[in-house]
Amino acid sequence: QVQLVESGGGLVQAGGSLRLSCAASGRTFSRYGTGWFRQAPGKEREFVAAISWSGGSTNYGDSVKGRFTISRDNAKNTVYLSMNSLTPEDTAVYYCAAANTRYSGRYWNEYDYWGQGTQVTVSS
Repeated sequence: QVQLVESGGGLVQAGGSLRLSCAASGRTFSRYGTGWFRQAPGKEREFVAAISWSGGSTNYGDSVKGRFTISRDNAKNTVYLSMNSLTPEDTAVYYCAAANTRYSGRYWNEYDYWGQGTQVTVSS
């Protein structure tokens, strides 16, 4: 069992940056592929980024490619999402998710564990 807790969300102006953190419980976190998703009001959950168990493989959604970076520190049981050049379209609740596989992808149903989410609001 893995428990995930996101932090780092908040209000930022367009063009600004934020870094989200996802802290995981459990000694075997390093075995899990991990991803970030987001959901804006009235919209479907959207894939943002994923990272393999070792950090050696990453994958990004088209809307964030080149602006967001996912990384992980297995010694700290933490996954990060660095977000740059934020726009109002990035406003959403951001969720961290972990899968019972070492590599995970862009579909929400690949993931077995979810955090409670953290709000990111980008003002124009």
